[in-house]
Amino acid sequence: MKINVCFGSSCHIKGAGSVYEMLLQALKENHLEEKVQVGGTLCLGHCKEPGVNLTLDGEVVTGVTKDTFQEFFDTRVKKPLLG
Repeated sequence: MKINVCFGSSCHIKGAGSVYEMLLQALKENHLEEKVQVGGTLCLGHCKEPGVNLTLDGEVVTGVTKDTFQEFFDTRVKKPLLG
């Protein structure tokens, strides 16, 4: 699995750095570091959407925030990898 967090100016202001760190921490806590490649990207073109944007295996995911991160991680990352 490959996840790229947007670090364009809009997402940066919306907390991309925090989402990135939360992602790294969640992967570590769930022992998934070896199964997920994490990186950053520039603008994905969804700046008007709330929250931070990212790509998950090439699919754009919008609206990730500190409040929605756990649901995103559990349903879109952890469940597909661990079943």
